[in-house]
Amino acid sequence: MLTLEICAGSVTSCIAAEKGGASRIELCDNLLEGGTTPSYGTIALAREKVKIDLYPIIRPRGGDFLYSDIEFDTMKQDVILCKQLGCNGVVIGILTADGKVDKTRCKELVDLAWPMGVTFHRAFDMTDNPFEALEDIISIGCERILTSGCRNTAMEGAELLKELVERADDRIAIMAGSGVRSTNIDTLVKTTGVTEFHTSAKAYTESKMIYRNPNVSMGGIPGVPEYGISESQESEVRLIREIAEKALATSGQ
Repeated sequence: MLTLEICAGSVTSCIAAEKGGASRIELCDNLLEGGTTPSYGTIALAREKVKIDLYPIIRPRGGDFLYSDIEFDTMKQDVILCKQLGCNGVVIGILTADGKVDKTRCKELVDLAWPMGVTFHRAFDMTDNPFEALEDIISIGCERILTSGCRNTAMEGAELLKELVERADDRIAIMAGSGVRSTNIDTLVKTTGVTEFHTSAKAYTESKMIYRNPNVSMGGIPGVPEYGISESQESEVRLIREIAEKALATSGQ
């Protein structure tokens, strides 16, 4: 069966994801930094508004995945908060300085999260040996790994994604993410053997601001519209799901 996870950056995006037929939501803040832990209010309201599985990311900041003791304590508190708010799971990833999975700290978070599920996020793509990391993540009890095949996009990493699925051998789910779109999901389904996919399905909605100060830029990021609001689109979620389900049916998986 197909599992479609939507990376949602707001409660509005969560609602669109559910309406479009998503299986699960990864709830994040600061998507331009790769996702950080959303606020209490965002998690609480998202849990109130949607019924599908909700997995907030547990990531205290952008940047690398090597965390201080204070940052790790913050992550533990956020896991507890997610459990109290009725989330179905959390998304984690901690590495050591030499590019290995930090099994000790990750296992502590997995145990703390129980009975919630745990996804290991794309920190996996920053490890020095993906096959060693695969075994380490299986050993600490995660349900799945979100990965682009250690490349910038899942399409670029398709060959490794296929090998990861084979090596995982149903011991853990491999979920393809990064650059997954309605324009390439058919190819990814047919070439990788992956049945779980992760995408934001987003587009920029034009701001309703009338006055716009031409002398100030609050964002300053190339390619990101100053007066655009990034939101997951119900229609795109539905389209991705329809194409992927058809591709699965014809590929014999």
